[in-house]
Parts: sequence; C-alpha cells; structure tokens
Amino acid sequence: ILFTVMDESVCARTFCGAGRECVSTDRGEPVCRCLQVKHWVCGSNGKSYRNHCELHRDACITQTKIHVEHRGHCLEKPTKADVSPIVCFLSDRDWMRERVIQWIQKEVKDFDGVFVSQAYDDGDSQLDSNEFLRFLKHNETALNITYSDTLQTNLLLRSLCVDALIELSDENADWKLSLTEFINCLTPTYHPTERKCALEDEVFEDGAETQMECNKCVCACGNWVCTALTCNDTDEGGEDEEMTEEEWSRRVAELNALQVDSLS
Repeated sequence: ILFTVMDESVCARTFCGAGRECVSTDRGEPVCRCLQVKHWVCGSNGKSYRNHCELHRDACITQTKIHVEHRGHCLEKPTKADVSPIVCFLSDRDWMRERVIQWIQKEVKDFDGVFVSQAYDDGDSQLDSNEFLRFLKHNETALNITYSDTLQTNLLLRSLCVDALIELSDENADWKLSLTEFINCLTPTYHPTERKCALEDEVFEDGAETQMECNKCVCACGNWVCTALTCNDTDEGGEDEEMTEEEWSRRVAELNALQVDSLS
C-alpha cells in the first residue's frame, strides 16, 4: 500500500503521452513507460512494434523518423524471385473475346463490324488498341470485363489483353484490325490458336516461367514477358534498380529472338 501511495504522489504532476503511463523508479523518480499492451503496428522501417508507443520510443532512440504504415505485423517483402510481371494469359485473352462476342450476339443484329468501325475508329476504317479500348470503355457496364479488384491492375490487364486480341487477328502485323480482321476475330466459329513460347530448343506452355538473371520471365500469349530489374553483382543487401525502357526492350527482344530461332 505504501508503494502505491508513493507512485501516485510521484506521478501526480507528471504527464505521459498516449500509450504511456507514469511509474516510479527505484530512486523514487517519475518516468514514463510504454503500456504493456499488444496492439501491433508496422513501422515505415519495415519493423513490427507491439504498440504505437514502442514505435515512437524506437524512433526517439535511433533519432530517425518512423511512422505507422498499417496495423498488425509487417508483411514479409517478396524476394526478387517472387516478383512477377503483370501479363495477359491466353485464358484472359479468350475470356475477353468471349465477353465481346456474347455482347454482340445479344445487342447487334446481323453483325458486320461496320458499326464498331464507324463509331470508334479515327476515320481510317481500322481499329488500333486505343480505339478498341474506347469501344470496351463505352460498353463497360454491359461487358463487365474485370480481371482484378485493383483499378490500376485491371486497366493494365485490359490493355494487355486488347493488344493480345489484336495480335491474334492482325494478319499484316500493323497492330490495327481492318474490318475483315475485326470480323474474323469476333466470329464465334473461329477458334484461336494456342500460341506457345520457345527457348533453347524447348517449347513452353502459356504460363511457364523462366529466370533471366534476377528477372522472372513468363510465357503469355506466345511471348516472353519479363520484369525490368537491373541485376547488380554486389554484396547481399544491395537493391536492384529498374532498367531503363531501352535496356528492358533490348533484353526482352533478345529473349524473344531466341524463341523465333527455336521455332524456325
């Protein structure tokens, strides 16, 4: 009882911030200490703390700025090997095609492709990827083509799958669909070929993965798609930097050149 009274007397004029309490030291001096409660938070330094107070205490001791990233324990950061490029697989491409065909069968009588060409192309009677995306955007509610809960990822995948769909029917490889190519692409009786990737005399199925130094490459719609990290031969702990667009294009071109050589 005596110690309790002394604690209350010593701490009577001592104010402690949120998450801390005043206690008396062995010398009878007031000191603020973090409450022994566990409300785990993740700091901006990637370290988990039992509560906000422990985080601010560590920031004070280390003289660094640390803020709360989110509640709960910090999530483990993926290693370089776990980082994968965002790609449109054959199944994603074919699903988009099926959705558009279903919409056409429901909304358009005697489909001849002209209505799309007149409404969305820039007057050249050909659809490029941007014009095809505009067609999807205009009919977004009816088509309901959603690949991801994340808006940015969903828009990127939709764009990638449009490119894959155009490549599917683009006979003259100009990345535009003529009226005939557009009709062929969306004819229900047309069955797209399952393109594969090749590397060093081996053929890989859609979704196959390979490693190119520190970068992961994925086979998607017949093309190798890779992450874009510059691989540094430094000590452990050194972070890889992103490649420039020119470096990335050159490396992927080299990989796909190997594929062409293997298929020929």
